[in-house]
Amino acid sequence: MSTLTLGRRRHFAAAALLLSAAISLTACGEQRAADTAADAPSTPPSSNPSSPDASPYVEPGVVDGAPHNGDNNAYRRSRKMSPASAKDAQKEADRIDPVLKRLWGQKKWDPKSVRQALLQLGYEEERTGPDGERLAGTLTMREMDSRYKVDHYVTAEGALVGLRVHDDACVTAFVQKTNYEVKINGPFMETGCFEPPYGH
Repeated sequence: MSTLTLGRRRHFAAAALLLSAAISLTACGEQRAADTAADAPSTPPSSNPSSPDASPYVEPGVVDGAPHNGDNNAYRRSRKMSPASAKDAQKEADRIDPVLKRLWGQKKWDPKSVRQALLQLGYEEERTGPDGERLAGTLTMREMDSRYKVDHYVTAEGALVGLRVHDDACVTAFVQKTNYEVKINGPFMETGCFEPPYGH
């Protein structure tokens, strides 16, 4: 008979243990009426409630909530220019602007015509070594970037201009059938003076 009592005690103890665990877990995350205002946070509630499902990794200024957007697009950010370099770059941009305006008015936006006009300003075409190191010159010319249109790639008529003013400063420009633009920026991590295309 003592075995039967011992078995009942074990069952009772196991049932009591499970019941106490279940009771304590049902109150998880609940706010009880006994909680006072003193326990509440001292910061006022936000007028823009955030979604409880919002990612904690969203960066400020990211519209679609894509985490790590800034890291993923770091290759598209130009380096900072020093104030002195920015001033020098603006001087060169002011020299290039009227030349591109004239070429655009003459409907000459092919890379060869643009290159000739800019070389007449005294710029030297940039040359690089076998490992991509810059050897001499500051001017880089190329065709417009190709763009995907419906089912194939199209390259618009025109020329892209990159002028390395200092190691931290560039003049970037383009001239094409519809318009032209001249601006200053720092160099890009992978593409020098030219803004890289989007990855996808």
